Amino acid sequence: MMTAKPTALSFHLKAECNVTRARAAIMKLPHYDVKTPVFMPVGTQGTMKGLLPDQLESLDCEIILGNTYHLGNRPGTDVLTKAGGLHNFMGWNRALLTDSGGFQMVSLLKLAEITEEGVKFRSPYDDSEIMLTPEKSIEIQNCIGADIIMQLDDVVQTTFQDYDRIKEATERTSRWLDRCLSAHKRPTEQSIFPIVQGLLNKELREKSARDHMTKDVNGFAIGGLSGGEAKDDFWPMVSLGTGILDKNRPRYLMGVGLPIDLVICVALGVDMFDCVFPTRTARFGCALVAKGQLNLKQKQYETDISPIDENCPCSTCKTYTRAYLHSIVTVETVACHLLSVHNIAYQMRLMRTMRKNIENQTFPQFVQKFVADYFPEGNYPDWVINSLNSVGINLVKKYIVTFIYIFHTYFPYTY
Repeated sequence: MMTAKPTALSFHLKAECNVTRARAAIMKLPHYDVKTPVFMPVGTQGTMKGLLPDQLESLDCEIILGNTYHLGNRPGTDVLTKAGGLHNFMGWNRALLTDSGGFQMVSLLKLAEITEEGVKFRSPYDDSEIMLTPEKSIEIQNCIGADIIMQLDDVVQTTFQDYDRIKEATERTSRWLDRCLSAHKRPTEQSIFPIVQGLLNKELREKSARDHMTKDVNGFAIGGLSGGEAKDDFWPMVSLGTGILDKNRPRYLMGVGLPIDLVICVALGVDMFDCVFPTRTARFGCALVAKGQLNLKQKQYETDISPIDENCPCSTCKTYTRAYLHSIVTVETVACHLLSVHNIAYQMRLMRTMRKNIENQTFPQFVQKFVADYFPEGNYPDWVINSLNSVGINLVKKYIVTFIYIFHTYFPYTY
């Protein structure tokens, strides 16, 4: 009797929107079964700023992200190996994804030198020299032990204009993928995702996606976006990627976390997202709500005794008022914690709501209402209108949206 070949990831589609490209699925990973679409909070060095692992679990977070470059520097592979991997080291029992360190080519560009061999960094910690090759990136990620690991890619700032450099980076990323796959020592425990590159060049991005489709991998990432480009340039590249990449494997859009971006990119067919946005904006005193953000530093909240969001079940909203938070934001450390709890809860609830509406075939109606709430004056940006129109959602006025959403909520099977 033949035994089934062990796999580090299986992806089971549960529902597909009958209008857009949105879909709901279960992604089975060694440490946890993750429901998609999913937002992954970022814990760069094995910790979430302002939150503990058990708090993340209570917020229904199923997978978080760590940074290979920073973890490889501190605490380092010797400590992580001794601890038995990052899961044990940080006390996290659910799924993990690690990036490759490639993004540091942009964020630490003044400290980096890029060649075919890899990336030579000067450490921001002690000024020592570090050579990060595709093989070394995978070696570190094998040591970290995340469920999903990323290939090392040649990353160029999204708004860069030099075609030759963009072409070089895109083609090098494909060559580095082969080296990453060859160096991978734990293929039955960890899945490498290739990263589609090409910046804003349609032909290069399409070639990158098709090259990666030929590889024996369990999922794909769309990289090189959300780096300062115009939204009118951003969404067509996302749509191009999801239109090419295999629908039976997860698609991960890197570095995207604004709520409006999440909703639109789910409509375009993306399954996974990560971003520092919810915790970073918390550190600046901002809370996420249906209309965007509340800047709790503003004087108008000084005497406001209502919660951030009356409909939010998080511990911050159940316990504290806007006035209290106004008095401590950007002053007391606990304010960052309280707003991070709320902002992560908001993102998790948004993803759950999208999954539910995809499963109930009410996703287009949900999108209409979400956009109407997000832009209460009805001044929808062109990129929002055009991106949604490309997948069959034609935005209508708010009062019509509200009626349609209520009707389909209470009478979901009458159309």
